[in-house]
Amino acid sequence: MALIKPVKGIYPKFGNDCYLAENSTIVGDVDMGNQCSIWFNAVVRGDVNSIRMGNKVNVQDGAVIHCTYEKTKVSIGNNVSIGHNALVHGCTIHDNVLIGMGAIVMDNAEIGSNTIIAAGAVVLENTKVPSGVIYAGVPAKKVKDINPELISGEINRIADNYIMYSSWFKE
Repeated sequence: MALIKPVKGIYPKFGNDCYLAENSTIVGDVDMGNQCSIWFNAVVRGDVNSIRMGNKVNVQDGAVIHCTYEKTKVSIGNNVSIGHNALVHGCTIHDNVLIGMGAIVMDNAEIGSNTIIAAGAVVLENTKVPSGVIYAGVPAKKVKDINPELISGEINRIADNYIMYSSWFKE
């Protein structure tokens, strides 16, 4: 059973058909939509501010989602994949986004829809990433526009696969 704890009397809320790995941690002011999954050793820590997640969000192994006390919240749209060991902190991520493995998205950054943040990228504080692009590097910069094949072939495929993977653990 996942570690689920209230903070200051506020319990996490879960939509329908969510999967929480046994050693995942979800605490405080967290509200997630339907068909979300929080994987092994992932931490979703809504202790110092709120975390809102849409539908079909997967937070992969070792990823951390957190905020800054009295300053930044996390807002994650629908159909978002947060890769293994990524750090998402006090930012806004719109719909249909892939945050690559080991990427870091800092406070007050905003990631537009239909976007890929490459593995290992560092999106600096206050960065506004437009919709429909791939950002990579340290600090992250636009490397190219995204084509429709990458939206369906990567962003949607990964989000859909994580719904399938989670079904294996619900049996």
